[in-house]
Amino acid sequence: MGNRFICMTKKDAKDHGSKSKRMGRSQRKLLAEEELLHRQALSMAIHQHQLSQRFDGSMSRRIGSTSSRRRNDFSDPFSNGKSLPELLENIQTKNVVLIHGEGFGAWCWYKTIALLEESKLNPIALDLAGSGIDLTITSSVTTMADYSKPLSNYLQTLPEDEKVILVGHSTGGACISYALEHFSQKVSKAIFLCATMVSDGQRPFDVFAEELGSAELFMQESKFLVYGNGRDQPPTGFMFEKQQMHGLYFNQSPAKDVALAMVSMRLIPLGPIMEKISLSAEKYGASRRFFVQTLDDHALSPDIQEKLVRENPPEGVFKIKGSDHCPFFSKPQSLHKILLEIAQIP
Repeated sequence: MGNRFICMTKKDAKDHGSKSKRMGRSQRKLLAEEELLHRQALSMAIHQHQLSQRFDGSMSRRIGSTSSRRRNDFSDPFSNGKSLPELLENIQTKNVVLIHGEGFGAWCWYKTIALLEESKLNPIALDLAGSGIDLTITSSVTTMADYSKPLSNYLQTLPEDEKVILVGHSTGGACISYALEHFSQKVSKAIFLCATMVSDGQRPFDVFAEELGSAELFMQESKFLVYGNGRDQPPTGFMFEKQQMHGLYFNQSPAKDVALAMVSMRLIPLGPIMEKISLSAEKYGASRRFFVQTLDDHALSPDIQEKLVRENPPEGVFKIKGSDHCPFFSKPQSLHKILLEIAQIP
């Protein structure tokens, strides 16, 4: 299972010239649209960063739309040959909730939101506590319940007969696992995007132990730790340097998206990812889970992703070739196809 890639054969010399002109115009239009979207997202991120430096307190934000305009140039043909109306007929749950990973925020999903909206789905991206433009003080986010509170609040307000598809990236996978345990009746499917699909009693941090070392060693020796309550107290968060972030997360991402991330990423609360997550067979175990592997990932290697799948088997596994740890940047169209394919599974 997975996304498909189609190789196009070259046309003869006569057709190539006229086709190149058409493709040139189309490509220029697409680049112009992407440039505008990048500028809007970067402007929003800088504004959000300024707000986070200026105010204290708690404020939760949700991003549900990046633009009021429909952008047909972003569309990608569906590999199964079905038209959009035919696809939508098979999708029972059209609400897709996007949960970011460590250090990121709702802003990182801007391409995915645009593509899902173009497909007539209803995407919404949430800022977890202390992330994006949620102004919860990081040192106060000490548990998975604290970190996931914006998601919990959202699910609690859903009408009784309404369900959502959850998509969790990286450590956001632990958040959607927490949601499956506590709000299983609200979730139709859960999609783990190169994510911490933990087992009962496992810490999200343990998934990254191969790259970062054991949790105990990290807490004692890491130079990335932040002591929000003073050096005489346990660390409250951590933040990688730009060089480490680029190598771990963005080895295949476009430069503009990396620039956006560098002015937008925030301190990572330490408590939630060091917490052992309690998951039951009756709730979490009975949920419909899918895993999306990223095959050029330096933060969560393909071998580790395979191990997660073996130890905690999901209903389906999909793979994105050439993607780093951030497929919403490096392979947005491939990710879009997979999300649609999973959404229409009965």
